[in-house]
Amino acid sequence: MVRNDPSWFEFVREYMAVRWRTAAAKTREGLADSLATVALAMMGEDSKAPTLEDVRRTVRWAVVPAHKDEEPPEELEAAYAWLAAHSLPLSALTDSKVIRDVHYRLSFKLDDTPAAADTYKRRRRGFNTAMEYAIQEGYLEENPLNGVKRSTSQRGDAVDPRTLVNELQGRQLLTAVSYVGSVHRNRGRRLVAFFACILYAAMRPAEVVGLRLSDCHLPESPPYVVSLVKGFRKPRAKWGTLTLRETRPISGKKWTDSGERHDRRGLKSRDPGADRPVPIPPVLVAILRAHIAEFGTAKDGRLFPNERGGLLGTSSYWRVWQEARPFALTPHKVASPLARRPYDLRATCITNWLRAGLPVAEVARRAGNSPEVIHRRYAGVIDDSDEANNRKIEQAMGWAG
Repeated sequence: MVRNDPSWFEFVREYMAVRWRTAAAKTREGLADSLATVALAMMGEDSKAPTLEDVRRTVRWAVVPAHKDEEPPEELEAAYAWLAAHSLPLSALTDSKVIRDVHYRLSFKLDDTPAAADTYKRRRRGFNTAMEYAIQEGYLEENPLNGVKRSTSQRGDAVDPRTLVNELQGRQLLTAVSYVGSVHRNRGRRLVAFFACILYAAMRPAEVVGLRLSDCHLPESPPYVVSLVKGFRKPRAKWGTLTLRETRPISGKKWTDSGERHDRRGLKSRDPGADRPVPIPPVLVAILRAHIAEFGTAKDGRLFPNERGGLLGTSSYWRVWQEARPFALTPHKVASPLARRPYDLRATCITNWLRAGLPVAEVARRAGNSPEVIHRRYAGVIDDSDEANNRKIEQAMGWAG
């Protein structure tokens, strides 16, 4: 018998049980975060209510279908019992005060500072899909968040030019990565080529984690040849190709079907089984060939295993990157947004492609985005040179000397 007005705590468990089978691990985790965030606004008022952090942790645990018939962990027992008894009914979302609080929770972190634009969009998207299910099941007549918008003062997902590195800074950062860790362990040296794939091929970190030797076409640099007229010269180095086929995003064991921390997925925004060939410049060809010669591959052909041969975790390459930045950058730059995240190298590569004059559609194909996303995110960095723009105006107006 379908309940007409389940509590939020009951509803989110029902909804996740329906979505689980067809959702990727990262999608499951993202939905759980969205629903747990909204749960903070669906607590009502009670002096004995658990802490906000305990509520989030409890909902994230409770929505995993495998936990349905299990007792909650000891540290979550009190919060679980309270939520089961006091979580507001789904119909409370029609109350304007409650829905304003829901929107606030989607927009802000627990410390009441604004959430990043991408975080807000992901949370709201998760809430919206839950509302579609609620409408379909007859619990609600419409999405109560329709018409509620985030303040336009919030920055969108446009690339921040301050995060982008120039050619010299990029090379210095890759060199600095090689300094991290002892010579014996080679902790940083093993990841120079990893970060180079992001900087020179605009790969997502999860795509690099899944990269295999069989995906790589890495032509040898031609040797010096003799010309009777010009003497010794070196032919132009050849470009290679990386054919991307899968991603290995890290989600945590409880979100994956395999019980492993990494999920195995196809390419983002691509049909299952589709690949994405990406031409790579000679500098990256040389870096990858050197990496393979020194470190080889994992048993399954992956280029970037961890030190034990397993899948490389986010925390491992993140720590190396944070240790490398002070080696490569001045203290002022270290404190700035410049290349603060490895992902900023991808934005640098895409920006360089656009500034080189590649059509937006081709940039989108190589990067694995849609042209619309490229236009939206990179409009402010495609041509931000006032001097160059001024010269174009002078030429158009016939003022150029």
